[in-house]
Amino acid sequence: MQIQTYGHDVEVTPALREYVETKLERLGRHVERPFEVRVQLCMDKPHHKAEANLTLAGKALHADASAVDMYAAIDLLADKLDRLLLKHHKKQTDHHRGENAARDGSFG
Repeated sequence: MQIQTYGHDVEVTPALREYVETKLERLGRHVERPFEVRVQLCMDKPHHKAEANLTLAGKALHADASAVDMYAAIDLLADKLDRLLLKHHKKQTDHHRGENAARDGSFG
């Protein structure tokens, strides 16, 4: 997993960058393939805003979150990305593995 963190009118300190990386580490448990996450931190006065674009095997996912402080916005963003990846993973799984008359050729 590759994480790029940048700021828009906000200085991205090493502490913020490390916080983003530690919060987004858990996303790797849903995906076996390498993927890229671009995180943008900005001010949307009076709130702090965190946005992320996740590129995964040609598929792009987007999430954003805003909160009173930047760390809370990053927490909300990590939760949203986690749910998005779970939803994406479930869509990729074949849910039609059971017995089906159309599959085995007997149409009744």
